Order: sequence, then structure tokens, then C-alpha cells
Amino acid sequence: MKILIAGNLGYVGPAVVQRLRGSFPGAVLIGLDMGYFANCLTIAEMVSRAQVNIQYFADVRNPPEEVLQDVDAIVYLAAISNDPMGALFEDVTANVNHHAAYDLAVKAKARGVKSFVFASSCSVYGFAEGARNEDSPLNPLTAYAKSKVGAEQDLRRLADERFMVTCLRFATACGMSERLRLDLVLNDFVASALVNGEIVILSDGTPWRPLIHIKDMAKAIEWGIRRNSRNGGEALSINIGSNQWNYQVRELAEAVAQVIPGTKISINEGAQPDRRSYQVSFERFMKLAPEFQPSIDLQTAIVELKDGMEAINFNDKDFRNSQLIRLNLLKRLKASELVTDNLEWVDGRVNLVEA
Repeated sequence: MKILIAGNLGYVGPAVVQRLRGSFPGAVLIGLDMGYFANCLTIAEMVSRAQVNIQYFADVRNPPEEVLQDVDAIVYLAAISNDPMGALFEDVTANVNHHAAYDLAVKAKARGVKSFVFASSCSVYGFAEGARNEDSPLNPLTAYAKSKVGAEQDLRRLADERFMVTCLRFATACGMSERLRLDLVLNDFVASALVNGEIVILSDGTPWRPLIHIKDMAKAIEWGIRRNSRNGGEALSINIGSNQWNYQVRELAEAVAQVIPGTKISINEGAQPDRRSYQVSFERFMKLAPEFQPSIDLQTAIVELKDGMEAINFNDKDFRNSQLIRLNLLKRLKASELVTDNLEWVDGRVNLVEA
């Protein structure tokens, strides 16, 4: 079996590779990554546990033909991966997250690939009262969310009995990774509590965010690869997370403060309402994939983040200006004229910028 993982050198990729390595021990795992964040290693010694067999450093918008040779399944993680990056690089976000995913799927289907698993997002629901399920109206508010909706719609049209399409609408990711990101709400809160002794909530603390640990994301991706049309149909868009993990931002801060005593919580009570607030129902996922349900709870995730950051001697009080915020690194690559305005490598090759 051959599995292509597009975007394997991001925050979630190592957990996915490690999961697939354990679940499909005889598989050939192929990585396809632009390499923007190739040097963003926070735990270098963990990498040996999560290696692909073949690594292509290439643009997913124009991948080499040979990456699809004899491939059975594709996991599409590649993305300009949050709202601030999407706002600054709107066209690139649409092209990488949506159009390149569709173009790759078209080529994959023609080459006989059987399964395409696309990492989508619960952010497609935008702002909503009450728990959203897969039949609820979509309300994408940002370039990032709109790109996920567009990709889902186009990918569904390709699905048939020979080509399974599974769009996993993930809750907000969290958890320790050897390619750690701190531009995610729980990860940010833990980092702030550790180095500054304070969590500053820019909103009034009431917005809802469903969360999921990256290892549980990887578990769901395995299910997406394994599933057949009797388990959700030839084309499936499904919420991935746990009903127990629908939290208000204030609750997340309070949970971190319980694990890291002495943490002060500052809330902007007079803030304008956050446009992104949604609860999500994961009932359909529970029904279709009972053996692949999330198993890591909030306290465990917080403790893991705390222990992981302490193990790497994390002490950067100004971490929001570091490369652990991915937008900062993209800006740095652009300012150094290593990438174009379209985030293409200037000389056509990956430039591994020192951390």
C-alpha cells in the first residue's frame, strides 16, 4: 500500500505519519511538502519515529507527476492554515487549500487512486447558535473557511464507487508536536501561562470552540483511509471531534489555570462579539466510527503541552513574534525575498531557513 501525505511537514503531519506507520506497518508513506516550515522542529529527537519513506519537496499547486505512481490513498493536509495567514495571503489560500486539492484529486482519480482524505474544518460554520451538524447551513466568514467549503464542494463531485472522498471537518487542533504551533487557542494559553503567568483573552470569553488533539485527528484520518461506501457513502463531509470538547474560550483558560497554578486570567469584558463562535455536534462521527473516537481529554492535552514545553526549556515571553506563529515565518521568507508574493520559492528550490 502507498499513501501520499500532502503537507506532512506541518504541525499535524508528524502525528499522522506516526499513526499511519503504526496502523499500516507495510505501507510506503510518501511526503509532499513545500517546505516552508521544514526547519520548525521543536523536538528533533522525536522525528525518527515519524519518518516517511519518500519525501518530495515540491509545490502542491504543481506537484511532480511521479508522486502519484501506484498510490492507493491521499491525505491532504496542505494548507495556508489559519485566519490571519488567510487574510494576508488570500489568493494563495484559495489556490493551496481549494484549487490544488481539487486538481490533485482529479489527477489521482485518473491514476487509479482509491481514496482521498481532505482535512477540512469546523470553521465552515462561522457563527451559529446551537450545535451545528453536517446538515446545518454553512457560514464561512474567512478566506480560510471559504477555501475549505470550496474544496469540499468540488471534491464531492469527483466521488464514485472507484474514488472515495472523505472531508473531515476537524475541530480546532491542539496538543504537543515536534513541529509545535502556538497560533492555536489552547497551545497559546498554555505557553502564556508558562512564560508570562497570565492568559489574556481578547474577547469577552464567551465564544465557543470545539477542540481536538492532533493524535485524535490522526486516528480519524486512518478511519477516512479505511472506510468504504457502506460507511457514509462515496462522498462524505463529517464533523470530527467530541461533544465533550465544545468549550467556551473562558473555560479553556480556566482549565489551563488549574494545571498551572497562579495563572492570572484577563478577559476583555467590553470586547465586540467574536464573529467566529460555534458549537458542533459530532453524533454522526460517533455513529459511523465508534472505534476511532477521540480519547485524549482536555486536562491530558494541557498537561502534555506543559510537560512538552518544559522539556524543551521553552521560555520565550515574546513567542508571538517567533516562528512558532507560522505567519511570522511566512513574512520572514517573503521579506528575505526567498518566496514571491504568491509564496513560490524564488529559485524554484526549498530554502531551509535556520530556526
